Amino acid sequence: MSRYRSFAEHLDPKVGPKRILALDGGGLRGVLTLGMLREIETTLRLQHGNDPLFRLSHYFDLIAGTSTGAIIAGALSLGMSVDEVHGHYMNLGKFVFKRTLTRWGALRAKFDGDKVKEALLGVYGDRRLDSADFKTGLLVVSKRLDTGSTWPITNNPNARYFKAGTQATTIPNGEYPLWQVVRASTAAPHFFDPETIRIGRGANGLKPVDGDFVDGGVSPHNNPALQALMTATMDGYRLNWPVGGDKLLVVSVGTGKANAEVGHAGILQSTAAFHAVLSLAALMHDCSDTVETVMQWLSTSPTARDIDREMGKAVPPLGGPTLCSYLRYNVLMQSAWCEQHLGEKLSAKALKTLEAMDEPDNIPELDRIGRLAGAKLVKADHFPKGFAAQS
Repeated sequence: MSRYRSFAEHLDPKVGPKRILALDGGGLRGVLTLGMLREIETTLRLQHGNDPLFRLSHYFDLIAGTSTGAIIAGALSLGMSVDEVHGHYMNLGKFVFKRTLTRWGALRAKFDGDKVKEALLGVYGDRRLDSADFKTGLLVVSKRLDTGSTWPITNNPNARYFKAGTQATTIPNGEYPLWQVVRASTAAPHFFDPETIRIGRGANGLKPVDGDFVDGGVSPHNNPALQALMTATMDGYRLNWPVGGDKLLVVSVGTGKANAEVGHAGILQSTAAFHAVLSLAALMHDCSDTVETVMQWLSTSPTARDIDREMGKAVPPLGGPTLCSYLRYNVLMQSAWCEQHLGEKLSAKALKTLEAMDEPDNIPELDRIGRLAGAKLVKADHFPKGFAAQS
């Protein structure tokens, strides 16, 4: 039987090389992510003797997720297979995104956050971040709305705010329920109400402190790959993993890149509210593109794509030596790209329909395309044998 790293070994900077898995936000388009993850899991299982017990939590030392990616990351970090996560995700998507006549999304959130809580409790139970049954490291990205700060929350026992101090009134991150941290990361404005987490106890005449958290997708880290790299290597986060192309591998999986072309006529004919929504969406896409650009710039990558027509790929590596090896898997919602890379002729209209983040009717087609993308894009030689999971 293969031996894989323990939780402590996954986080220990002396046990290497290190591997990070980063999963984007994108609502129900997370079904695309799962299709690609299934192929990654199959590929790595074969690399490890076709061990039927192999899980992505055996290979990856840190699994990071934003929003829908956080749902998947939390489940994977507990040792679930991709098929197990897929089953939970399908049930969650149909249950949470069920439309009702009493919620229109104008004066109140479009969907019921209590249903998210119920669904997540069904997956994670009452585990906290200091639960002893995590199989590997977990990073969840959320945004604290009342202070405007990005909160990358991990299950790293050495993190600055993970444990309680002797005199502190701050509630340590380790005591946060896993479901609540993930619910905070998925609280997309307009779709769900913010998640309120008590972060400070009342003591010595002081009032308790609550933080209001929203979807990590409204931070710069809807694609959490760069935040995961910073968390793993910067002193302040207290993991302190070594860097280098043969020491650190980052695998980033998207939820589909929407077609950014709107058309000048469409913009002129639209309303001010539409302009605001379009601008916010464009900002999120810009942040994701910037993360992908920087990750290419810091790494060597066999999957690097042209960022734009002027830049092409983000090369050569910044400063000379690379900080990591990097793989990026995603589906571009463009007809020409799908025909070239997936061998499928999909109309612009069909792809535009699939861009919706809250449409359960899209799940079967997203699932099919995600599996196809995994089969077409994921290659065994993308994963160097020097990064094998056995310690």
